[in-house]
Amino acid sequence: MTAMFDLRNVTQDRLGAEGVDWPSELSALLPRLIAGRDALLSRKDDPGQALGWIDLPTRQDLWLSTKELAARYSGYQDLVVLGIGGSSLGGLTLTSALQHPQRSLQTAGIGLRVHFVDNVDGDVISGLLETLDPAGTVINVISKSGATTETMAAYMIFKQWLQNALGKDYAEHIVATTDPEKGVLRPMSTKYGFATLPVPANVGGRFSVLSPVGTFPAALAGLDVPALLRGAEKANATFLGDPEKSDAALFAAVNCVFAGRGKSMTVFMPYSTRLRFLSDWFAQLWAESLGKRVNAAGQVVHSGTTPVKAVGTTDQHSQVQLYTEGPNDKLFTFVRVQQPGAVTLIPNVEPDEPDMNYLAGRSFHDLLNAEQAATANALRQNGRPNLTYVMPSVSAEALGELLQTLMLATALEGELLGINAFDQPGVELGKVYTYALMGRPGFEQQARELRDAGVEA
Repeated sequence: MTAMFDLRNVTQDRLGAEGVDWPSELSALLPRLIAGRDALLSRKDDPGQALGWIDLPTRQDLWLSTKELAARYSGYQDLVVLGIGGSSLGGLTLTSALQHPQRSLQTAGIGLRVHFVDNVDGDVISGLLETLDPAGTVINVISKSGATTETMAAYMIFKQWLQNALGKDYAEHIVATTDPEKGVLRPMSTKYGFATLPVPANVGGRFSVLSPVGTFPAALAGLDVPALLRGAEKANATFLGDPEKSDAALFAAVNCVFAGRGKSMTVFMPYSTRLRFLSDWFAQLWAESLGKRVNAAGQVVHSGTTPVKAVGTTDQHSQVQLYTEGPNDKLFTFVRVQQPGAVTLIPNVEPDEPDMNYLAGRSFHDLLNAEQAATANALRQNGRPNLTYVMPSVSAEALGELLQTLMLATALEGELLGINAFDQPGVELGKVYTYALMGRPGFEQQARELRDAGVEA
């Protein structure tokens, strides 16, 4: 089967007054969807625009150079990815979805064991340093600017760890993924002899999963990157056609319609543990892209709906009470996987217990999908709009299609809102204050401001 959005639970037929006349709403939005799509595509090849991610599925030059470098490290045991936000969430989503679910516990398996250092938590970092073998570890430091505080702090301690263990050969164990020409990491890599991969200049971090930012960890993890890119290319092809048949356009349209009806939050809930980090990746993509103070005309709009990450069935037992009976201010998106990777049957070990033995002979996947359908229906019964993305399987091709669909949808939503979906001015001020609190040269004025305000590190 092919992937698709099931939109029945947003309609008046299912929800009554809380639903919408979807054919009419979509018909009214079609001109704006087409105009937004065409505007994005018209700017795609402008080097000054951050739209290079659209063409990443067909950038064979990038993939071939990434594949070639990955082959150099195929005999290693562990990969440590140093990055934060868009520099880590894409790779984390790919590897957690597509590697063996317990790869970190295997002494032998397909691909390297992959570890992500995406926070400045000394306990976790020290634990990795105590556990890994430097001789069998490659470090992938990812920062487009090379000035990301958290990433460079991690780089410094891992570099020291490698130097202490390996001496002058340490540089062979570091790969820098950074801007092709600018930033701190590019000249540093030349100086020390680190291997490098580019983050294309016209690709922002949260849109970089199909660049070497995501594909290098994926390749070392033994994933089928060509299939991943094929899936993304399929999403692009659909996006170019009829918006009524494009999952990206439909997702943007539904969110636009319900934002206009007071749904200020969008809950993203895949029913798959393997896809749990997809929720984290989507939350950054949606929040950083669409949460903007001003629109393209400079008017104050405070745009965007708040993404809430969840995973089924776990969060049925932690969040769904609120979702069902709390404020009706949310739109829900479920991801349902049709075909499991492994069919694991529930055994009949309690034949005399009717409260248990009804499960016997059914698969865990049957139970997972039954719970997804039940949750969607319970929300519908309470007038809560929800849509379901039906994913054929958790495969590289299907995941690539979904990732590109969500990126296209987010970009198109930005066009519908009239905002710049590709900057993040609200993030930058926090970075500046961090530099000041940590004593970085050039930020003395901000340090004085913070001291005067009584702010301390």
